[in-house]
Amino acid sequence: MSDLFTLAMPWWEFILRAVVVYVVVLGMVRLSGKRPLGQITPFDVLLIVLLGNAVQNALLGQDTSLGGGLLLAATLILLNYGVGWLTTRSNRMERLIEGEPVVIARDGRLLEAVLRREQVTRADVEAALRQQDCRGVEDVQLALLETNGHITIITKR
Repeated sequence: MSDLFTLAMPWWEFILRAVVVYVVVLGMVRLSGKRPLGQITPFDVLLIVLLGNAVQNALLGQDTSLGGGLLLAATLILLNYGVGWLTTRSNRMERLIEGEPVVIARDGRLLEAVLRREQVTRADVEAALRQQDCRGVEDVQLALLETNGHITIITKR
């Protein structure tokens, strides 16, 4: 019970580890694409669970104290808040962290190379067309893959 709050390393090392892991994982997630939250597959869930497990030791090192875990949680929450604060105040940081919308269809034609690069399937596009009451790709003036993974359709009408 006495080890409950005894840290195995200095407090600043927890914060440094959290910052490094947060920034590196944020970069990896940013590079992985814009899959919509509504379209998370079982493989994505598995990746999230394994990712959390994979970075656990990088965060905690040899520490198993309650204090260390709480310090890490507080640091990660503050980092997340800070990133949100920064992206709402700087267009440059918003583009860097969240990315920009990508054109996936124009003038009735799907841009196949872009779909492959962004890992968007024809089924994803067809579902977005149905959700936005668009009869087919031929009626699309512009389709955008938004930064949150949502597909926005602008029709020719």
